[in-house]
Amino acid sequence: MIRDAATTPVIPGFFPDPSVCRVGEDYFLVNSSFEYAPGIPIHRSRDLRTWTQIGNVLTREAQFPAGVSGASRGIYAPTIRHREGTFFVVVTNVERGDEQFVVTATDPAGPWSDPIVFPGLGGIDPDLAWDDDGRCFLTYCALDEALRPEDGALPVIAQVRVDLDRGVQLDEPRVIWWGSGLAHPEGPHLYRRGEWWYLLTAEGGTERGHAVCVARSRAIDGPFEAAPENPIFSRRSTGFPVQNTGHADLVEQPDGDWAMVYLGVRPRGFTPGFHVAGRETFLARVAWVDDWPVVHTDDVLPERPDTAFTDDFATADLHPRWVSPDGALPGRHPAGGVAVGPHEIAVRVRDLRWRFEARVDASAAVALRVRLDERHWYAITLQAGTAEVRARIGPLEASVGSTPTTGDVVTLLVEAVDATHDGPDDLRFGVLDADGERWIAALDGRYLSTEVAGGFTGRVLGLRALGATPARVTGVRYVPLGDD
Repeated sequence: MIRDAATTPVIPGFFPDPSVCRVGEDYFLVNSSFEYAPGIPIHRSRDLRTWTQIGNVLTREAQFPAGVSGASRGIYAPTIRHREGTFFVVVTNVERGDEQFVVTATDPAGPWSDPIVFPGLGGIDPDLAWDDDGRCFLTYCALDEALRPEDGALPVIAQVRVDLDRGVQLDEPRVIWWGSGLAHPEGPHLYRRGEWWYLLTAEGGTERGHAVCVARSRAIDGPFEAAPENPIFSRRSTGFPVQNTGHADLVEQPDGDWAMVYLGVRPRGFTPGFHVAGRETFLARVAWVDDWPVVHTDDVLPERPDTAFTDDFATADLHPRWVSPDGALPGRHPAGGVAVGPHEIAVRVRDLRWRFEARVDASAAVALRVRLDERHWYAITLQAGTAEVRARIGPLEASVGSTPTTGDVVTLLVEAVDATHDGPDDLRFGVLDADGERWIAALDGRYLSTEVAGGFTGRVLGLRALGATPARVTGVRYVPLGDD
């Protein structure tokens, strides 16, 4: 099957707001992580098409305290840059008054430094860029009422000079761009190419009206003129299978060509269409015409990203794919496997159709959840020899079926399969025990979608103990079903 970059994400699943930089032959990419800790997953690639997660940027309490953020809060829209042997990630923690902070590392796999905090810059989506004199500029989407233009609306794109060595801002923020005219100008990134500085922005909101716009100036701080063809990229008002495209970042390749990473979603089902895997990372090729970027999405991808994995928790260190929305990650169980406590351990869903298995002791009191947030989840629980399927949709929670289990080991099952009621999929839950495999209940997947629940995240598969006693999980397996 031929896979094109327009419809196939290069990093599928809940990996939104991509930012990328290149160092020699290697590319490094970071994404938003919101309430999940460790925060800010980081991937490496040699070709921009095949990516491997090498870690997470925020791994310590001093950087981002786990379990203190509400749904779709926490860590927003990082930017990664490299200069003189040091990697920089600048990001927003919306739980701390929209504070902007910077962490640094010489090895992108970590460890990363404690935060250099710039308080009082009310907004999101910060960017770092350096001019020819080495001055550092922090450009961001400003939400501060003091920067509201006369008869204008927020947000706007603002900029301030900062000293990263001393951790101070050197002047007061000022507005450098009001946007091209679409709603919600945000996600700014600055680049130098030839005699021009380019300001790339996201506009139209991160939903169906999302778009990529650009402006340019002879100086890093403006004034900026808008591209004549803005927006330079959008799927709004089309029937294209990938929607919400925007929040892009550009990178120059070793041969002088340019590429763009951006977020998109894959809605399925009857109107309005439901996206459930979250906002994903896509790739495009960029040409330059009259010194303006032109986006092309007709590249062929070499193969489908390999999302399958098996984890028997044989080592003390968890793979960086594991995160938690509400607490620290667990350690090894004395009898082998992992000791899951009341704080959920989770992995991102990577595909539109998939199967997940969790092998647990039959005596455990444990839940396997498909989670969008704490008000939208489906779960299969095991307790006192009974497996039960439960559903939470907004304020309503109910049991939808149960079965007794047999044997010393029970495998909890969940699959995302083709929809039967015009939703994006059906989620069916079951068990594999001494009596074999059997299914208990199937639920409409639309209620675990962003279009129903709101927010900015995608589904995760979570395991947690039901009570204070840790539950022993001896292994998990995730496999895609079919071809996305």
